Amino acid sequence: MKGVLRSSPAAKRRTRRTSGVSRREFLKGLGLGSGALGAGLLTAAPSVTPRTPPPSGEVRPLGPEPVPIALKINGQTRSARIEPRVTLLDLLRDRLDLTGAKKICDRGECGGCTVLLDGKPVYACMMLALDARGRSITTIEGIASKAALHPVQQAFVEKDALQCGFCTPGFVVASKALLDENPAPTLDQVREGLAGHLCRCGTYTRIFEAVLSVSQRTRKA
Repeated sequence: MKGVLRSSPAAKRRTRRTSGVSRREFLKGLGLGSGALGAGLLTAAPSVTPRTPPPSGEVRPLGPEPVPIALKINGQTRSARIEPRVTLLDLLRDRLDLTGAKKICDRGECGGCTVLLDGKPVYACMMLALDARGRSITTIEGIASKAALHPVQQAFVEKDALQCGFCTPGFVVASKALLDENPAPTLDQVREGLAGHLCRCGTYTRIFEAVLSVSQRTRKA
């Protein structure tokens, strides 16, 4: 075709070699470079930076070694040494022998581990023990007085609001918090207030009756 210049194969090879490095040479060089780099990574000793104390007023990190902790639980100060990763539930059960809060799902779904934190119900399995410092904690062991059961506990007995009893501590604690905030709840409010708790025996009807009976007694009194 006139007006079109066609280069020969030899000319194309000469054009590709103008960079001075062939593809094969480049790949070989890359392989050698990677090997040298890998050897360097394997033989190089990591530098260790010594810890320096944080300036005054800066937050000091805790752990990973055990640290001392003191919590106000059921009106008493309890102390222990724990790793920062320990949950409030594990501290209560494994270190302080307060086994009323149950470890069932361990993921904040069943409510069996419920305790009161400054009067509000929380899942102990979802809270680090260190985060409870400076707060008032009430477990199922601290609900009743020395003389008698708490009215919620008494109502659970009278209404037969339990079967296996494994979920009962969480229900009792949550019911107390509900009645402290709303002494005269409706049935729908009781259901909503206890919605985060599971009873695998299906005793919900009797649980609701127990809570409502406490409310009725309070109004009569």
